[in-house]
Amino acid sequence: MKKILVTLSFLFTAMIANAQKDFQGMAVYESKTSTSEFKSRFEGNKDITPEMQKMIEERMKKMFEKTFILNFDKSASIYKEEEKLDATSQGGGMRMMMNSMSGGGGTFYKNVKEKTYTVDKEFMGKEFLVKDSLPKLNWTMGSETRVIGGYTCYKATAIKEASKTDFRNFRPKKEEDRKKDSIKDAGKEKKTSFMDDLDLPKEITVTAWYTPEIPVNQGPEGYWGLPGLILEVNDGKTTILCSKIVLKSKDKVEIKPSNNGKVVSQKEFDETMIKKMEEFQEMNQGKGGRGGMQIRMGR
Repeated sequence: MKKILVTLSFLFTAMIANAQKDFQGMAVYESKTSTSEFKSRFEGNKDITPEMQKMIEERMKKMFEKTFILNFDKSASIYKEEEKLDATSQGGGMRMMMNSMSGGGGTFYKNVKEKTYTVDKEFMGKEFLVKDSLPKLNWTMGSETRVIGGYTCYKATAIKEASKTDFRNFRPKKEEDRKKDSIKDAGKEKKTSFMDDLDLPKEITVTAWYTPEIPVNQGPEGYWGLPGLILEVNDGKTTILCSKIVLKSKDKVEIKPSNNGKVVSQKEFDETMIKKMEEFQEMNQGKGGRGGMQIRMGR
């Protein structure tokens, strides 16, 4: 009898281990960034016609409203923008640049067991493979709850440094700050930068809602570190909300990092990106503003 119990216990343990190994889920996220601050700057600008404003708003909507798919298991995940046919594929390097700056492009692989991530990025005609350690956020756990998609979620907050290469973090400068800059630089020969009309906060408060009912240490983009799947994140002007969850799907997805591109750290990639953005702005100015996207909002 004792031998039978030991055997059954062993089989039960093996079944649990095998189930955990084969466990895989999928979550769909809708990402939306508020552009109201930028839209308000167009109002009253005589240089921008209603047709131009409509076109700008449509482009900003495509840039800042995206759908992502997260495939995950117990230790790793891949997060990728949903592929859509885009009839307006104009813009070349600038379009790809802004896509990278607004959270899109590439497959974001993170391994929470090893605490590393890998993301492939195509930027200005070159392929990069960013490999680095997962940033650790100091989450403050709250008792507040809400229901998302039928799952009970708990609130957690953290503070992180704002990324200089994520356009979603930027905001137009306040009028008084721009006036101060104009007075300060009066009479000086100053090279115009794409950053002149933009501000970047030093820190961003992140609010996340996670559900222990799905006990995986995963979430959208680079977010992780909570005792349950993160179903919603608000980090400044961007909200990422889960709209669909499929658990134990029969259709398995291979969860592994990409291996295409020049391997760089996140810091190295950010430095390259900033340099290329400055070069693009100078080239755009040299052409009298033609052939590129003007980031300046006008006065």
